[in-house]
Amino acid sequence: MKFKTTATKASKLFTLIFTVLLLSFVGYTQPPVIEEKPIVLKNVHVITMTSPGNIIKNATVVIAGSKIKSINEPAPKNAKIIDGKGKWLMPGLIDMHVHVLTDGGPFGPKLPTQGAVMFFDLQDYMTLYNSNAVTTILDLGSRPEHFGQRNEIGKGKVIGPRMALAAMIDGGNGQGRRANTADDGRQAVRSAKAEGYEFIKVYSELNVETYKAIIDEAHKQGLKTIGHIPDAFQGKLNEAFVPDFGMVAHAEELAKHCRDFNEQEAKSMAKLLKDNATWLSPTLTTMEWIASQVRSLDELKALPALKYVHPLLQSKWQVANNYNKMSSPENISRFDKMAKFNLLLVRACKEAGVPIVAGTDAGVSGVVPGFAIHDELALLVKAGLTNEEALASATLLAAQWLGIDKIAGTIEPDKLADLVLLEENPLDDISNTKKIAGVFINGRWLDKAQLNTQLADLAKRNTANRDKFDWLKMMKKPK
Repeated sequence: MKFKTTATKASKLFTLIFTVLLLSFVGYTQPPVIEEKPIVLKNVHVITMTSPGNIIKNATVVIAGSKIKSINEPAPKNAKIIDGKGKWLMPGLIDMHVHVLTDGGPFGPKLPTQGAVMFFDLQDYMTLYNSNAVTTILDLGSRPEHFGQRNEIGKGKVIGPRMALAAMIDGGNGQGRRANTADDGRQAVRSAKAEGYEFIKVYSELNVETYKAIIDEAHKQGLKTIGHIPDAFQGKLNEAFVPDFGMVAHAEELAKHCRDFNEQEAKSMAKLLKDNATWLSPTLTTMEWIASQVRSLDELKALPALKYVHPLLQSKWQVANNYNKMSSPENISRFDKMAKFNLLLVRACKEAGVPIVAGTDAGVSGVVPGFAIHDELALLVKAGLTNEEALASATLLAAQWLGIDKIAGTIEPDKLADLVLLEENPLDDISNTKKIAGVFINGRWLDKAQLNTQLADLAKRNTANRDKFDWLKMMKKPK
């Protein structure tokens, strides 16, 4: 009896201590206060993306905290008013394929206690997404640093998009997660899940057995897979489409299996996707930029958004451009064929009913974060999607695949206030997604003037520091 009494007292004491500790951390676990007052958008045309053609004209939208409070309900008296007359409100854009920059180096021998030597300003990087109304991103090569970046955004120290993180698993040798047997592949998946990654990316050097085991184990662990079609499937493409292979990350992963680059091949590949319930993220803009750089660097050097890229990356893209090193008549022809075939593939996938989502591979040379999503939407329309289908690829469908469609991807009460206010209707012209009057990021309102000021400041600092960053010198091995 005495033992039970002591145990009970110990249990109560533990509960009391735990409660005190929990309460002491409440201030840190709550999301940051976004706006003191509700925000009301008046007389705005709302593209809800809940179903085709669902537009609410001259609506009143109330945003409170980080959520959409109501549509066409009475507005609070103490609200901040934004005049939306003649403007268009749509969900914030989702980029389904990015590579977020992390601190880097050292670029030579590394001591056991040595950390990064090259540091980047996370807010500068996220400003590119904010200014282009990208409110959610899927990073397809995530590392522990990305969890820290996401936390900085969650704490409100950095304004930026929501981040979904995918652990990449490849075969062969080298850095990162490598697996060359089925057992190792399964363990890599289990480890990634234990570390908190939400998706698995498969890559090019995986052997057939390991690739299949990774996808099977990911499904068992409740993780979706996305990625490349390993080179081991060359000549037997159909075998790559196994149950639960969730999404092909590039159209060129299919194009590289072409012989004739024609419509018949596109339809055949679209059928493989459809029959396996595999989605497609074409990243059309990536192949367009690869083809451009294989020809020359002229278009890259003239890119208007280049000034927003960190000077070190500007240097790398221009003096150590791996695509330009491949320049030859044969490669120029091959990449041009692939770029054209990718458009055929998107059209074939649309006709076959394969879900298509917008991704850019942002971070690859020429593909500037944020800005590239608008290029991708334009290319999807060029390939045969309607303007509304292109918008859905970067809103509703992307949210569905990520599993966040209950909180994002459409404009409805109680959903997150990740929104973009446009000057003109993107359903009339897809390029109108660039005409941004303001952006709501998790309920935080950034108007056009703020966004332009932030971009101008970033460009000014990048230009002033350009001579301080020489990629070739930084990569030169110490003697």
